[in-house]
Amino acid sequence: MVYETIAFVLFAVITVGCSLGVVLMQDIWHSALLLGGALLSVAVHYIMLQAEFLAAMQILVYVGGILILVTFAVMLTRTQPEGSNI
Repeated sequence: MVYETIAFVLFAVITVGCSLGVVLMQDIWHSALLLGGALLSVAVHYIMLQAEFLAAMQILVYVGGILILVTFAVMLTRTQPEGSNI
C-alpha cells in the first residue's frame, strides 16, 4: 500500500510539473515534449486504476496522435531567420 501511494504521488508531481512546463515554456518544441510527458504520466494513473484499455488509448490517441500532429505543425511552420541564406 505504501509503494502505491509513493508511486501515485510521484506521478502526480510529474503530471503537474510537466503541465506547468507546457504553459510556461517559451519554445514550442520543449512544450510539446512536456505535453507528451504529462500525457504519459496520466496513462500511468490509468494503469494504477486498473484501466489498461484507457491507458492504451491515452498513449495511442493522445501521445501518438496529438504529439505527432504538434511536431509536424512545428516543423512545417518554422520560418527561417532573416539573416540566413539557406
